[in-house]
Amino acid sequence: MNANRPKTRRTKRHRITAKQRQRFFEKIHLNAAGIDIGSEAHWVAVPEDRDERPVQKFSSFTHDLHRLADWLEACGIDTVAMESTGVYWIPLYELLEERGFEVLLVNARHVRNVPGRKTDVLDCQWIQQLHSFGLLRGSFRPKAEIAALRSYLRHRDTLVEGAAAFVQRMQKALTLMNVQLHNVISDITGLTGMRILRDIAAGKTDAEQLAEYRDDRVRASKQTIADSLRGHYREEHVFQLRQALELYDFHQLQIAACDREIEARVRALEANCARPSDALLRPRTSRKSSNEPAFEIRSPLFALCGAVDPTELPGIGPYAALKLISEVGLDMTPWPSEKHFTCWLTLSPNVKITGGKRISSATQPSANRAARIFRVGAMSLARSDHALGAFYRRLAARIGKAKAITATARKLAVLFYRMLRDKKPYREQSADDYTAKQRSRVLRHLRKRAESLGFQLVDRATGELLGAAVS
Repeated sequence: MNANRPKTRRTKRHRITAKQRQRFFEKIHLNAAGIDIGSEAHWVAVPEDRDERPVQKFSSFTHDLHRLADWLEACGIDTVAMESTGVYWIPLYELLEERGFEVLLVNARHVRNVPGRKTDVLDCQWIQQLHSFGLLRGSFRPKAEIAALRSYLRHRDTLVEGAAAFVQRMQKALTLMNVQLHNVISDITGLTGMRILRDIAAGKTDAEQLAEYRDDRVRASKQTIADSLRGHYREEHVFQLRQALELYDFHQLQIAACDREIEARVRALEANCARPSDALLRPRTSRKSSNEPAFEIRSPLFALCGAVDPTELPGIGPYAALKLISEVGLDMTPWPSEKHFTCWLTLSPNVKITGGKRISSATQPSANRAARIFRVGAMSLARSDHALGAFYRRLAARIGKAKAITATARKLAVLFYRMLRDKKPYREQSADDYTAKQRSRVLRHLRKRAESLGFQLVDRATGELLGAAVS
């Protein structure tokens, strides 16, 4: 060994001790259980020191669900994570929630096991292990009373879709008879159309007499309607029309009964809220869709939302606002910020970066019902005289209508979030105000760019320099 060789200073390598490594895998939820939901049976896993058989199987019968909850209480469990597809999780979720457990419904994509054997026993143990380390995130579910209202509204949408299907069947029966009524009037389920259809179903096919049912609001003349009603009234096609009409009427009765239940739920929620001191402003529009409930929605919504009116937002009507409340609830604390809210709605870009490069920024595909409502509201603003309408038209010309709808829906969602969080009303901004602000912003950037290149902007109309006044 050379003694004259200069000594080099050795750097001490940082080594992760066993104690520090243990902190990385420290259990957060010590009393956690994992459940793999099935249609016929549920597999439940608890920590190994809680029972001689830490993994047990329970049937999906109600008395077995109560036995499952009793076993979890005996094992000292206070938080449960479950993974399921379909709706098999709902009865157990509601039961455990009533018994005081903290219940998390996790996304199946977030609990994927490592490749290898896959069994129900391993799945529930894997869910329990992930949940004990705090690696799982629960899906959002509103409070019980809001969830009940949501069930009624979703069922009503199903009934409306069913009624629409029988309207199409009636149109098909008319086409088979070469009766062109649906091409002459805008809606065969209106006053004129239903009168004519009921007479045809009863066997009355005289075109001139049927045309007498024409309402004054129908643009087509009586002669045009009479010409459209001359067809081949074969018995089998009239029979199809009659049954489709009866089923449509039945769906209307079911929708009316559902509306009464929805109104009762809304009134019950309103009774538990403080009466707002501020007065409710006049509605934005008096037009009402034929598919909306018949009862008055804005007044109870005004009380539920804390003296703010969600219908002040452009593109959001009373029925759409009620459905939004049923989907997201009245409390915005589950989302710390508006960015979290729009991310949950899948209205914000889903940026993916690998190797320092952005490989994708498209919005994530989703079936979120609240996002669908915001998208429909954004589509209705295409020709409106609002700032959001001007924003949509500007983006649609630059990036296309599909992306413009998503961006406008996100702005609507942010405004809705701020209204419910801050309890402040929406301040209207016209398209002209938005255009003027956008023009000022563009001029400011142009002036800075011109100054960086050694030029100045000049107003050709007045000959004045565009200086600091633009900013």
